[in-house]
Amino acid sequence: MRLLTVHSDFIEYEPKKKAIKAAEEIEKQLHHVDECLVVFSSIEKQDEANFESIAEKAVKEIEDVAKQVGTTTIVLYPWVHLSDNPARPDVALHVLKLIESSLKKKAYAITRAPFGWYKAFNIKCKGHPLSELSRSIGEVSGHEGAIKVETIESEALKGEEETKHEFYIMDPDGTLTPVKDYRFKAEVKNLRKFVVYETEKKRASEMPPPHADLMRKLALVDYEPGSDAGNFRWYPKGWIVKHLLEQYVQDLTIEYGAMPIESPIMYSFTHPAIEKYMHRFPARQYIVKSGSDNFFLRFAACFGQFLISSDAQISYSQLPIKLFEMTHYSFRREQRGELAALRRLRTFTMPDMHTIAKDLPMAKQAFEEQFKLSVNCLQAFELDYESVFRAQKDFFEENKKWFAKMVKARNRPALIELFDKRYAYFICKFEFNIIDNQDKASALSTVQIDVENSERFDISFVDQQNQKQRPLLLHTSISGAIERIVYALLEKAYTEQRQGKIPMFPVWLSPTQVRLLPVSEEHLVHCQKIAKKLSKQNIRVDIDDRSERIGKKIRSAEQEWIPYIIVIGDKELASKTFPVRIRQENRQEVQMTEKALIQRICTETKGLPYIPLTLPLLLSKRPIFSSFQ
Repeated sequence: MRLLTVHSDFIEYEPKKKAIKAAEEIEKQLHHVDECLVVFSSIEKQDEANFESIAEKAVKEIEDVAKQVGTTTIVLYPWVHLSDNPARPDVALHVLKLIESSLKKKAYAITRAPFGWYKAFNIKCKGHPLSELSRSIGEVSGHEGAIKVETIESEALKGEEETKHEFYIMDPDGTLTPVKDYRFKAEVKNLRKFVVYETEKKRASEMPPPHADLMRKLALVDYEPGSDAGNFRWYPKGWIVKHLLEQYVQDLTIEYGAMPIESPIMYSFTHPAIEKYMHRFPARQYIVKSGSDNFFLRFAACFGQFLISSDAQISYSQLPIKLFEMTHYSFRREQRGELAALRRLRTFTMPDMHTIAKDLPMAKQAFEEQFKLSVNCLQAFELDYESVFRAQKDFFEENKKWFAKMVKARNRPALIELFDKRYAYFICKFEFNIIDNQDKASALSTVQIDVENSERFDISFVDQQNQKQRPLLLHTSISGAIERIVYALLEKAYTEQRQGKIPMFPVWLSPTQVRLLPVSEEHLVHCQKIAKKLSKQNIRVDIDDRSERIGKKIRSAEQEWIPYIIVIGDKELASKTFPVRIRQENRQEVQMTEKALIQRICTETKGLPYIPLTLPLLLSKRPIFSSFQ
C-alpha cells in the first residue's frame, strides 16, 4: 500500500465522472475541508491476501503523522496513480472502509473522498518540513504459491442483515401459521428444534459433535494435522463409503438428464463476471498466489458451469439444459469457531447441478422435479430430515398453491421463511435439513431459482423469433455435500445407540457386508471358497484370519457394524447351511444357505451402486490406520 500525506490549510474536491463500473453511488457535490491531513492512498495487488493487516498498519502510520503535525481532521483520498500494480477495486474499497472505521473509533474527524470517480481537487499545502510525507506499507512475503485467506464481507451478507425475515409453519393441508403461534406435536419435535436453530442463529459448537468419535472409531475419516483445520483424511473403509455415495448421487443426476462436466478449482478475481458475482456471495475463500496474480479456490461449481454455458450456443428448443459436476473439491473457509468435524468443514465434495430454464414456468417445473428427485435421493440413506422453503414474500404469495403442493407431497409440516426484499440472487429455494444430537441443523438437498446470474455471466438462448433471451438458472444439489451425508448417517447411528438400538449403515454402504470367522486355520480354505462365491455376486466379504478367540472376533466385527457375521467351523463344513448373525435383526443368528444369503443381500442392495472390496481380504494383512480402533 502506498500513502502520500499532505498537511493542508484546506482541500476541496468535486466528483465529476465514474472512472470504473464499481464506483460508489454518491451525489455529485463540492466538498471543502479546512486544517486537515490529506492521505492519498493506493492499495496494491500484493495487499489483497493480507488486507486486514495492511489496513491496521496504515491506520498506525496515519495516526503517527497526524500526531506529528498536530491535527485530528483527516481526509482519506483514494488515488490509484500512486501504484503501477493496484489491487482489485472491491478489495481497495474495503481496505479504505476499514481504515475509515478504525480512525473514527479513535475519535478522528474523517472525510473519505468517493472511490472510483474522476475528481477535480484543489489543495493548499502548509509547506513545513513534515507537510509532505510518503509511506510504503507491506507484508513480509511468503513463498510462491502460499495459500492466504480473504474474508471480505459480501453484499449478500450485508443485504441479508438488513432484510426483514418472517417465519411460518405450513401444514400438509396448506395452512400457514406464524411459528410463535404454532402448536408443535410430539412427532415433529425435530421441526421445533429446527425453528429454534433458524431463529436464534447459534452456529458455533462448544463441544465436538458425537459423530467425530464414531468416524474415527470406525476408521472412516479423521482430522489431518498436516493441513488446515476443516480438512480431512479418508481411510480405505471411508473411501468406500464416500465413493459409493458419490456414485449413487451422480447416477441419479445423470439419469435425470444432467450432462457431467469438469471445471477448474481456482478462478481469477479479475474476470468481469466473477468479480460481480463475488459481491453477491459470502466471501470466505482460500486465496492462491500465482506469480503476482491472486486466484480463489472455488466454493461451488457455479463458475465453471456458468462460463461453459456463456460460451455455448443454445436454442429454446433445447431447454431445459442441465450441467453437473461432482466437485473434488469445493472450498469454503468457515470461521474456526463454526467448524465441527464433518458437519461444517472447509474442503468438501459437492454434487452440483445447474439448470438453464427458458422462463418461470419451466423453472418452477424443474424446481418441483428436483424437489422430488431430492426426496428419492435421501430415501436410500434412511435419514429423517426437515423441509424449509425460503422465498421472497411477493413471490411466495403469488405461488402459494405451488409451495403447498410440495409440502403436501412430503406429508409433513415445513418451515417457511419469507424475506421482504431479495438480498441474494435467488427468489426462492428449498432445503432438506437434518437435526443432529447437538440440536444443530445442517442442509443436505437444496434447489434455488436464480434470477441474476444469466445477465452477470452473459448466458443466453435464441427464442422462436431468433432473438437473444436471458434464461433463469437453478442451483441444485440433490444430496448436499457428500461429507455431510456421512455426518448425517453417523449422527443417526449415535441417536440409535442412545435409544438402545443397534447402529449400522445401510447394507449397500457398509464397507464390509459379510465377515467370515474361521474357527481355526483348518477352516480358512473353506472361508476363502465362500468369499469367492459371494464376491462374484457383488458382495463385499472379508475373513478374520487372525489368531484370536472366536468371541473376540465377533466383538471386533460388531464394533465395525458388519451387517452379516458367519462363524465357520467343523459343523458348517459338514452342512449346507451356516449360522448368520444378522445385525439388522438385533444380532439374531439365522441358519441360511449360501443362496439364501446372496438373495437377501442382493435384494437389499438392488439398484444401488457397488464397489468391490478395496482392502485385503484377510484381516491379518491390514494395517491399523486409526488409533481409535
